Amino acid sequence: MAVITPFQTLFAVPMTCDGCAKDISSALDKLPGITKVEANVKDQLVSIEGTGPYDYAAVSKTYLAPSAIVEAIQATGRDAILRGSGTSNSAAVSILETYHHRADVEVTPAGTPGESWVNERLVRGLVRMVQVSPAETLVDLTIRGVPPGTYRATIREYGNLQDGATSAGPVWSSQSKEDTGSPRGVLGTVEIGPNGYGNVFINRPFQVWEVIGHALVVSRQDESDGAPLRNEEDTVVGVIARSAGVWDNDKTVCSCTGKTLWQERKDEVSKGML
Repeated sequence: MAVITPFQTLFAVPMTCDGCAKDISSALDKLPGITKVEANVKDQLVSIEGTGPYDYAAVSKTYLAPSAIVEAIQATGRDAILRGSGTSNSAAVSILETYHHRADVEVTPAGTPGESWVNERLVRGLVRMVQVSPAETLVDLTIRGVPPGTYRATIREYGNLQDGATSAGPVWSSQSKEDTGSPRGVLGTVEIGPNGYGNVFINRPFQVWEVIGHALVVSRQDESDGAPLRNEEDTVVGVIARSAGVWDNDKTVCSCTGKTLWQERKDEVSKGML
């Protein structure tokens, strides 16, 4: 039988008035397992406390999956971006970049005298992870600017991105008591639409500390025949790093700021901060 444990998550949600806050609170109050909802219109944040099952393998459909929170918010006609969890040790982030060599870009190596360094890698996605119980983590995956299709998201054995996806190793296959038979590094799939955009929320049975330092790959490549990954145009990769908890970081990256993640990153790069 599953053991019920508390969790706390924070979402950035565009809200313009108290009516927005009430709509979101009402939608979330209908979900089983929700114990507290606080919607802050001024800061554009929704803080949620609830309960979830400890034993991932014994999850019943009557329990609240954290990804259902996002679906409920989106059903009100508003977007939701995962911001963090209760503690700094239970959140992670990965910025996904391309490592495919583009023929139209001439790469200037760093340190070339009299030349500005040209990096051909492009940011194509962001992954946020929040551990919502001792055995369950919510993965928020967003991809933008890649060809349409079905993509497979995996955590890799290594965090070595010297050669991009090709040096990240096989799928992470660490086993646990909650083992479901497939490698734990298999996260799931995300559908990319005709506009090159896709977003998915996935619940997986691991703790955040287990995957820190590993690479995360999103690709359309088929690895069923044992073929190694290649740095193709539709393959993006990043290293999973520690991230802030719910109250550790007030930086906003959401539609209500008027900037996308990629626009903000461009600004930070121009300042030499990334």
